[in-house]
Amino acid sequence: MQIRVYYEDTDAAGVVYHSNYLNYCERARTEYLRERGYSVAELAASGTIFPVARMELDFKAPARHDDLLRIVTVPLRVGGASFTLRQQVLRVSDNCLLVELLVTLACVTPALKACRIPSGVREVLEAGVAA
Repeated sequence: MQIRVYYEDTDAAGVVYHSNYLNYCERARTEYLRERGYSVAELAASGTIFPVARMELDFKAPARHDDLLRIVTVPLRVGGASFTLRQQVLRVSDNCLLVELLVTLACVTPALKACRIPSGVREVLEAGVAA
């Protein structure tokens, strides 16, 4: 998925404010599932929600106003009620790695009770691990 950095995304130094990378990666996770036939909104409406349980970020280099970024999402591990993804934010112009993120998402009901990952979503994630 690609995202353009806008002025509103930057701090006083013209560098992307750190928390915006969380937003970019959230969008990329949503699009990852959408591209594979799953709507996060529809999953939530049917009783399956994927909140973030753990996140680790490494900031490697800054993104700046007007940069075009590519966010790559790759499943690393799929458990019964959680899965872990690696996400990388790269600048398109030079393929520079800017941020690397490991995120673990839980699978829960609207009452926030752990539940199994739906079989179709599990298959999509496992196919990504194997790729």
